Amino acid sequence: MMSKKHVPYRVYLEERELPECWYNFRADMPNLSPYLNPATQKPVTPDDMLAIFPMELIQQEMSDERYIPIPEEVRELYRSFRPSPLCRAYGLEKLLDTPARIYYKYEGNNPSGSHKLNTAIPQAYYNKKAGIKRLATETGAGQWGTALSVASQMFGLECTVYMVKVSYQQKPYRKAIMQAYGATVNPSPSPLTQAGRKILERDPNSLGSLGIAISEAVEDAATHDDTNYALGSVLNHVLLHQTIIGLEARKQMEKIDEYPDVVVACCGGGSNFGGIAFPFLHDKIREGKKIELIAAEPAACPTLTKGKFAYDFGDVAQMTPIMEMYTLGHGFIPPGIHAGGLRYHGDSVLVSKAYKDGLIDARAVHQTEVFKAAIQFARTELILPAPESAHAIKVAIDEALKCKETGESKCILFCLSGHGNFDLTAYEEYMAGNLQDYEYPDELLNEGLKTLPKI
Repeated sequence: MMSKKHVPYRVYLEERELPECWYNFRADMPNLSPYLNPATQKPVTPDDMLAIFPMELIQQEMSDERYIPIPEEVRELYRSFRPSPLCRAYGLEKLLDTPARIYYKYEGNNPSGSHKLNTAIPQAYYNKKAGIKRLATETGAGQWGTALSVASQMFGLECTVYMVKVSYQQKPYRKAIMQAYGATVNPSPSPLTQAGRKILERDPNSLGSLGIAISEAVEDAATHDDTNYALGSVLNHVLLHQTIIGLEARKQMEKIDEYPDVVVACCGGGSNFGGIAFPFLHDKIREGKKIELIAAEPAACPTLTKGKFAYDFGDVAQMTPIMEMYTLGHGFIPPGIHAGGLRYHGDSVLVSKAYKDGLIDARAVHQTEVFKAAIQFARTELILPAPESAHAIKVAIDEALKCKETGESKCILFCLSGHGNFDLTAYEEYMAGNLQDYEYPDELLNEGLKTLPKI
């Protein structure tokens, strides 16, 4: 067995080392296809997006500047929980008996319990500056809804959350914490919007999907002058804000003379994966660094590994811009797996293009093996991970076991995007032996892809 490199259990940055700019990966990804207007199928203009977004976020969405300054008001709020710690997983390494060096960037150390607050704060900030009074949004597992509820309180905004119905039922404590922070939480599909009513007419027992919840939130925002829409993943400006994770991680690894051979993160819409991976992908593209970046997704919602790279709507009601991405079809209704934050039919345009170009890899894993990995991590590192984050843990464990077979001492970094303290129902189901694996069948995939717009 090769000797391990001994470093502190936790690596911190000083407050003064908090990044001053976000990294815009769009600047290093040429030949991106434009968003298309859902009505005209012509390239989207800034004016097309003004009905639901403030202009400063629209400019970030379309910017090709490599670095975008973080407003001082946002940095000041970041300082209450950032820089977040980089941790060495000594306990997990010992359990696996691997020569690999395993690190994780822990993003659950804030009031919302996940990485989502990194973008909720700037989105609330820019909307407040624009004179908006209320934000409408969707949420799957509840992490994004919780984060936006917290950020809305910081800026004195009202917050309305459309929560995917299956998660609303599975995760009552997520609903409760959003309400505690002042949000109004509606199970989606709901009778409150035209989009929700149409779904309920077709299927009164619909469990919902992120695509449906997005339709409801966008409709809410578009039909109220004092309300804008806020999105927790997928769009460029969201991934931009999340790059603070990878920027910090790179600085922390420099402090201990490390650099990852492998970077892993769970991937639904792409904000968590892009957040940690994009700064390292910059190094791969512009400096020739040899590094493997792996997006971990559920086998029940295999957007990258089974989806099609094509233009598609971001929501069921076809109200959002049409984007070129990996998709399972905007009508996709996922099974009720417990990783609610990963049940989206599409993926970020930037993550999709990076995968299409062979810059990153993707793995699909089943939920029972994911929860097994989560329990291993909880018992060795003493943090109960969110089910979404546990997908990254599973793939990181797989990579570490490969090192055990080959004797290689690779450096593996993964993003622990949030804690699972509000996901105890899922853990209870797993430990009772009630969880079942589900692999999205090809016949349903083919049906879903029939709904793609003819571009």
